Formats: sequence, C-alpha cells, structure tokens
Amino acid sequence: MLNGKVAIVTGSTNGIGFAIARRLAQDGGHVLVSSRKQKNVDAAVEQLKKEGLSVSGIVCHVGKEEDRKRLVTKALEEYGKIDILVCNAAVNPFVGPILETTESIWEKVFQVNVISTFLMIKLVVPHLQKQGYGSIIICSSAASYLPLSPIGPYSVSKAALLCLTKVMADSLRPMNIRVNGLVLGLINTTFSEKIRMIPEIHLKLASFGIYRLGKPEECGGIVSFLCSEDASYINGENIGVTGGIVGRL
Repeated sequence: MLNGKVAIVTGSTNGIGFAIARRLAQDGGHVLVSSRKQKNVDAAVEQLKKEGLSVSGIVCHVGKEEDRKRLVTKALEEYGKIDILVCNAAVNPFVGPILETTESIWEKVFQVNVISTFLMIKLVVPHLQKQGYGSIIICSSAASYLPLSPIGPYSVSKAALLCLTKVMADSLRPMNIRVNGLVLGLINTTFSEKIRMIPEIHLKLASFGIYRLGKPEECGGIVSFLCSEDASYINGENIGVTGGIVGRL
C-alpha cells in the first residue's frame, strides 16, 4: 500500500513504535526509525534489515531541537523526501498521587508529549507540502478518555493530543496533508508496565469486557491504513485501538 513512501517514526526502536515502523516497511515504505539511545537504534535497524525491510535509523530525543532537525535532515539525505510522519515518542515519568507531582514533572511531560509533537510536525510540514500531499499520525492514549489520577500529567497531555490532531488537520487540509490520531489502549509493552500496575486500570478495563492486553502489532496495521490512499478521505479523526473502550472528549 505504501510503495516508495518515506516515513519517519519517532520513538520506534521497541514496542508500539517498532511495530508501526515494521508494518510501514512491510507495506512498501522506506522507514527512518529513531529513539534516544544509539544501541536501541542499532538493534532495531539490524532486526528490520534482517527481515529484508528498507529502514535506517538515527538517535533522536524529540525534546531537543537539534535532534529533531537531524532526524529530518537524515530522512532527506537518505531518501530525498518525506511522505509520512508518525509521532509516537512519549514519556510518563511519574506514577502516584497527583498532588505529589511537581512543576518539573508537568514541564517534562508536556514538553515531550505535546510541545515536541507540534514542533516535529511544524518541521516536517514544508517537506510534505513539496510532495503535494502527506499523512501525519499522532499517537495518543485511552488514558485521555478514562483519566487515571496516578498518571495525571500523562493523561492530561494525551488529551491535549486529541485536540492537536483536530487543530492540525484543519490547518493542514489546504495543503492536502491529512492528520489523524491513534488512541491507544493498554498495549503489552515495556512502556506500559507502570500503568499496568495501577489496580483500578484492570477494573476499568473489565467493566468494558476487556480481559487481555493489546499487542503492538495490532497498532501497526491501522497506521499503515491511515497513511495509505485507502484512507484518503479520513482526516482529523482520533481512531481508538483499545479493545472496546468507548469514550469521547
């Protein structure tokens, strides 16, 4: 579905991001993977290349301007263009009573999860515009629909991304650039370990009849679809990959 398309995926050396990068490459894309540690980048690229996929990698901390710029430059040097951006990188540095959160925690969460997502999009848009089209995916969370006070800052930041998806879709529509959101449920990854330890999360999931964790691979296919021509009339939507959690904000 994505023959010849070039995709950047942030936070993509393990878990959901890795599964998304793999699927985009399996569907014919050239994919640039990234994360904060060189060893993780090297391991992800080696694994995907062993599978015969067209990938390359670079270290990128999305909270750092110089890293974001290097990421875009690498994509252009390696592939000559950019068609797809998947904003998956995120942090969740705190689990506990919300009144124990500090200003620095809120600043870190919003800087990485929200502000850096916008700045990454802003950096890539001129290159998508050159192509005359483009697709952007913003990864949010079902924690925005079912807020949990033990991960309060994370929940609030992910709710902000629901709105950012709508705002950017409206702003970029005249450029033929589509923006959609992926609202992720409880997926079986290292990142979600702390969240899975919160007792009430399992009670909330059970109330919806959900008794298993999602798999990272169950996220990759929907991203590939949303970036393809099959989804050319889908724009500004926040698509739930949650196993059945219902919610609107």
